Amino acid sequence: MEKSKIDLKAEQQSSIETPRYKYSLAAKFFFFSMDLLAGKKDTLPKTKLLEILASIPYRAWEIRHYTKQTRKYKELKRVRDYQEVIDWSRDAQDNEYMHLLVIHQKMVEDGMKDTWYLSAFMRFFIVLSYVIIAKITAFFSQKGAYLFNAEFENHAELVYANMVKDNPEWENQPMNNEFVKKYYIDVENWADVFRRISLDERDHMNHSFFLAGKTEHIHKYDGMPELH
Repeated sequence: MEKSKIDLKAEQQSSIETPRYKYSLAAKFFFFSMDLLAGKKDTLPKTKLLEILASIPYRAWEIRHYTKQTRKYKELKRVRDYQEVIDWSRDAQDNEYMHLLVIHQKMVEDGMKDTWYLSAFMRFFIVLSYVIIAKITAFFSQKGAYLFNAEFENHAELVYANMVKDNPEWENQPMNNEFVKKYYIDVENWADVFRRISLDERDHMNHSFFLAGKTEHIHKYDGMPELH
């Protein structure tokens, strides 16, 4: 996945220093629950869990908007609007899944095993719970679903930025993994890989705010993707 040249270190610092979006009570409870389950420290297993969940809303929206297209096929303007959400949702869920694969590669390289909350038994119930949350939220308010996702992605952006800060040794670990290099062509070390993932999460947050009509919360940077 080729990106334009961006100052990843500067954007990591911007992620850390920018005041957080004022989270809703639902988001605060969700993040509190995540900390209870996976611990407050930002770790690779914790981000793996985040990425397992991250693609769920996008899949739900893709299916939901395909259904809307079928019902409203005579209204071309709506069909086109729905298609934009479908296209973005598909790209975003692919991107989140790629993050999951990259994290797994890093854990394998470090000889790190999955923690207890990543077992198949636990994943089933955690994923099922988030699927229900995503579908119910979108059913009652698609705008609310976008805003909750923006909060999730805002949180994820900071998790990755802080994880790079907490693991300075990654700066000296060259990116020699051929699988990861297929996605991140211009990165030289593992620190930059996770800085780029952090910025991907910001992109998802920005697009969620855009679709929710909350453009004042978009965190702009040089080289960011166009919003439409």
